Amino acid sequence: MINVLFFGPVAERAGIASLSVKSSSGLTVAALRDEMAKRYPDAFALVSLIAVDGHHERNPQRVLDDGAEVVFMSKFSGG
Repeated sequence: MINVLFFGPVAERAGIASLSVKSSSGLTVAALRDEMAKRYPDAFALVSLIAVDGHHERNPQRVLDDGAEVVFMSKFSGG
């Protein structure tokens, strides 16, 4: 299983903070993002940052390992 987390406004628009997705051989970050964007289009209009296992992921073709944690979030600012 892949653990998917939504943070901040992304979670608010999706109406859910987390879910589990069945892992499949060769599942990439891009493929997971595309699937989540189909399910939650309003939320994914805000997604600009993706983290995999606690690290900012810049490679959309990275293959996800079973048990990976993928976080989708929007840009944020603080003060």
